[in-house]
Amino acid sequence: MDSHSNDNWNADLYDEKHAFVSNFGNDLVKLLNPRKGEKILDIGCGTGDLAKRLSDCGSDVIGIDQSENMVSQAKEKYPNLTFIVQDVADMSYDYEFDAVFSNATLHWVKQSKQALRCIFKSLKQGGRFIAEFGGKGNVQIIADEVIKQIKKSGFKWNEEQFPWYFPSIGEYTSLMEETGFRVTFAQHFDRPTLLDGDEGLRNWIEMFCSGMFEGIDHKSKDNIVLNVEGEVKSRLYKDGQWMADYKRIRVIGVKE
Repeated sequence: MDSHSNDNWNADLYDEKHAFVSNFGNDLVKLLNPRKGEKILDIGCGTGDLAKRLSDCGSDVIGIDQSENMVSQAKEKYPNLTFIVQDVADMSYDYEFDAVFSNATLHWVKQSKQALRCIFKSLKQGGRFIAEFGGKGNVQIIADEVIKQIKKSGFKWNEEQFPWYFPSIGEYTSLMEETGFRVTFAQHFDRPTLLDGDEGLRNWIEMFCSGMFEGIDHKSKDNIVLNVEGEVKSRLYKDGQWMADYKRIRVIGVKE
């Protein structure tokens, strides 16, 4: 989200219907391999589940998220941990962390260069940056159809309304190297993602695509979503379940 005052994040819907976000993050925690006593920054901590996992490993964790709704829910769930409302592209940490960890967040950050600079600056010498987020082609079937149906309904579509940044692996690792990181691991992979229940796709659009429907009334939005469901069903509805067409990037960079 671009501003804290316009906080479209529904923390309850996130916890109830989109727990897969932090569940998939468990693999990333293994890649991070948090150690006792390490100081770790969790960027885009959401409602705090992965920060809690890192803390359980004995790490000293600070969780940041741009959404006040998410941070207040995280504080409520885990009152003993530290959570702060903060934009990653606006951080001023300097040489503080052994590791920076980020799951399913950096595709929301269009100021990717600035974010990487802040991440690099926040790390101690020898510190590591471990992240997973949407890569090139992520949710393309869903996003293309939403845009198509918005236009078909007579509404204007402005490219700036596209809420995400989905880089290729070459693009992102080049940015990391420009920033000063040594890239030690990079992967771009398909991860079809199960969406919960018959309303799975609708809930996903409600949760993650609100910015795409700016200026569109509630009734028109409902019709658009209905049409999207109809058009993508043959490709994304398998064995009675909705599957989102996720493509993820995973990277590890070291500050040498």
